[in-house]
Amino acid sequence: MSWLEARFQIGQQDLAHVEQQLEALSALSVTLADAGDQPFLETPPGEIPIWDEVTVVALFEESADMTRIRAALSGTAELRQWQVTKLADRDWERTWMDQFEPIRFGKRLWICPTWHQPPDPTAVNLTLDPGLAFGSGTHPTTALCLEWLDAHPPQGKTVIDYGCGSGVLALATLLLGATHATGIDIDPKALIASRENAEKNRIPASALSLFLTEEAPARPADLLLANILSGPLIELAPRLASLTKAGGEIILSGILDTQTESIINAYHPWFEITLSGNRDGWACLTGKKRDE
Repeated sequence: MSWLEARFQIGQQDLAHVEQQLEALSALSVTLADAGDQPFLETPPGEIPIWDEVTVVALFEESADMTRIRAALSGTAELRQWQVTKLADRDWERTWMDQFEPIRFGKRLWICPTWHQPPDPTAVNLTLDPGLAFGSGTHPTTALCLEWLDAHPPQGKTVIDYGCGSGVLALATLLLGATHATGIDIDPKALIASRENAEKNRIPASALSLFLTEEAPARPADLLLANILSGPLIELAPRLASLTKAGGEIILSGILDTQTESIINAYHPWFEITLSGNRDGWACLTGKKRDE
């Protein structure tokens, strides 16, 4: 069986009406995407951001009357760049899975989707399903952190992953030899995702502690990682410094290249901070806390 895909752009203000219309017109699925290169860097937990300009992709059965559907939608909103494409039948789940391959970070750390065999069974292999909610290591900010960890294994150290999301950084430290990792996040869903990913990697529950931000203990660690964007990093500088032991290390990411100086200045009272690496406009900073 074949399908018909309708793709068009609308303004945010028309989205709710268009979605209702598509449901009434028997759309089999509706996908939304950014039509104007508008990133969402910081959003509160539970809030679903919507772009100002939205690309809508709707799937219909091959017999659908697309002329009638377009006319009905045009009565609800201004449709721009309308396109209809015929799609041949295929195994869509398999197609999605085939987009994701194991990725190596540094010399021996890999992230492998659950359906792939690790390319190198002797390497440090972190099993993780790709996902949009909390990340899977492919974003430059996360990749820079993972590469640093591969080059500086936290053998025998305690770790805090502040803003843990999927737990990828905390889990990587444990697989690389850390004795204990603490994941902290403002979103309860992040803690659930981190625990599930720990179980996929057979990491004992005792090795990973997870806390909401307001419940986290004030117990400093040998290594603190925070991949959470510049605004929160600056605001949290005193707290993150207090959670890092004297002589301990801090890794800061989620920072645009243009924001590095402000981050370095914010952490200078406690750390000697340097640029560890950058990629695609993003930077990673590392530092050592001065002895108190």
